[in-house]
Amino acid sequence: MPSFQGPALRQALNGISGILVTPFDAQDRVVAAPLKPVVDRAVQAGVQVLVANGNTSEFYGLQPAEAERAVAIAADCVAGRVPLLAGVGRSVGEACALARVSREAGADALMVHQPPDPFVAPRGVLAYVQRIAEAGAGLPLVLYLRNENIGLDAIEALCRVPEVVGIKWASPTPLVLAAAMRRTANRQLAWVGGLAEVWAPPFYAVGARGFTSGLINVLPERSVAIYNALEAADQALAMRLIEEMLPFEELRAQENNGTNVTVVKSALQLMGNDCGATRPPSAWPLSDKQQQQLRSLLGGWNLLR
Repeated sequence: MPSFQGPALRQALNGISGILVTPFDAQDRVVAAPLKPVVDRAVQAGVQVLVANGNTSEFYGLQPAEAERAVAIAADCVAGRVPLLAGVGRSVGEACALARVSREAGADALMVHQPPDPFVAPRGVLAYVQRIAEAGAGLPLVLYLRNENIGLDAIEALCRVPEVVGIKWASPTPLVLAAAMRRTANRQLAWVGGLAEVWAPPFYAVGARGFTSGLINVLPERSVAIYNALEAADQALAMRLIEEMLPFEELRAQENNGTNVTVVKSALQLMGNDCGATRPPSAWPLSDKQQQQLRSLLGGWNLLR
């Protein structure tokens, strides 16, 4: 059963939502042991929320049974210390089935991936979220919006689904975000920057709080330091801290973002916390040049094993 509800969950969503990797063994099977040190580091550093089955978790590369195992493993590792969000998505049937399993595993809320279907009607997205809310049987929902082209009317309708408590805004459009926030102000939702540390300052500027992060798998202390600087309105410090971790994010953005998870898992290997390879269509392994750049960066952060 959920450990965090109501105001406690809502407050945590104003913080960092750390997106966990999904560890694979040498036979490409989802395994539990490598995730525990990742989770422990994040919790000890002060990351407020952890997320299983997000994009850094390679959600779209997992079979349904693997996604179910991934959320159960994450719940065991987190052990109620911070709220756990469980990503759900793909077909509506798969999303509803994973919502039910995630609730049984102890997830505190569901993070609903925006449907990637090429034929997405705004009212169809609303029906999709409503079906998941029903399957979740009262679990709060956090919507993961990567594309605002469904329009502000549809976004407002989604925000008014009773189970929705937060939005992860993963589009580089802070002014559209501000408009969506104004239209739904009476709902007092958590609006979270969904484009990680680099985009957190402009999202903060329009009133969103907190941000998603894949960096927390590797260096959660840096993510927390950036969060603390933003919360203290110390823009200069926040920008300096972001600039220092920017090479890591630039590496992740290479090859059409295809090295996004590759860089994280490669860093974990170099740290002695091997979480396995990534799956196609992600790039694996890093090129020699990329690996050299990553090793140099981690050396500067004193993270090499």
